[in-house]
Amino acid sequence: MHRPLAITDDQELLDDLLRVAAAAGVELDVAHAAAQARPYWSGAPLVIVGDDLADALAATGPPPRQNVLLVTRAVADPSMWRRCVAVGARAVVELPQAERLLVDELGEAAEPATRAGMVVCVSGGRGGAGATVLAASLALTASRRGLRTLLVDADPLGGGIDVVLGQEEATGARWPDIAGREGRVSFAALQEALPTFGELTVLSWHRGEPAAIPRQAMRAVLDAARRGCDLVVVDLPRHLDDGEAEALSRAATTLLVVRSDVRGVLAAGQVLAQLRRHTADLRVVPRPGALAPDVVAASLGIRGTGVLPEQRGLAEALDRGAPPPLGRTPLGRFCSTLLETLTEAA
Repeated sequence: MHRPLAITDDQELLDDLLRVAAAAGVELDVAHAAAQARPYWSGAPLVIVGDDLADALAATGPPPRQNVLLVTRAVADPSMWRRCVAVGARAVVELPQAERLLVDELGEAAEPATRAGMVVCVSGGRGGAGATVLAASLALTASRRGLRTLLVDADPLGGGIDVVLGQEEATGARWPDIAGREGRVSFAALQEALPTFGELTVLSWHRGEPAAIPRQAMRAVLDAARRGCDLVVVDLPRHLDDGEAEALSRAATTLLVVRSDVRGVLAAGQVLAQLRRHTADLRVVPRPGALAPDVVAASLGIRGTGVLPEQRGLAEALDRGAPPPLGRTPLGRFCSTLLETLTEAA
């Protein structure tokens, strides 16, 4: 596979570029003279031209191509735009101010998006509503249909969604291992670090001291997952911190699981008020109960998306370390229909 190309003979600038490339997890090919760049020019996914060799490169008449950047350590130098046009660059990148932009550009060049993962958040209207089971079941259903799926446990007080899957002993990273991550991360690296079962990758909490998920860490995880996955399912707590708000802001749809009784609807209304601050497409998933599904939806002012069925033997299966029973069970059929609804609307 071709690597991004840096064209510069300025050692200080090259040191900066190598450091930025390392932050993006990318190796560079380097041309120290304009003439040395020609063998790499057409094949490199991204070309970074140092301002010191821009005029020399333009003089060689390189064929037009996309994804060329002019990089400089000078600030607000008007001559840079002339050089930018001369080498066919699409932008001038000033270091160190635009380092983060360059990290993203290098990462995208090295690992272009292969998929466009849809993010679905799941929240419970009150404790024990069944949101975690629905999140795990939806992710399992998608992965068994061949969709590359990431299941994200965003509830540090939930005991770990890996337990719901019967995979609490699986080796791999949990949130505390990656909570300090920010900036770009490749999905391949994320998938390698986390417990993965076929097409399903799981980011769960451990059973130790709970902590908030930093916004930057959630952003890095979801950005990677959207590039490498078909579906991302995020299990949310009822109290939202910055990390959960970040997930909601990226959600195509948020499902609110509600017990169909008066207390359940009243509690769900309070949760709904929080969710509405961060996301737009909200849908209620009522549990069977004293109130009819249309009454629950009308009371909350959001549309319904089917009734989450009671599943015989579910609690017993989870207690003995088995995942939720799906397939042709009522829960399995519900998740299959819900998945079809969500993907058709995407």
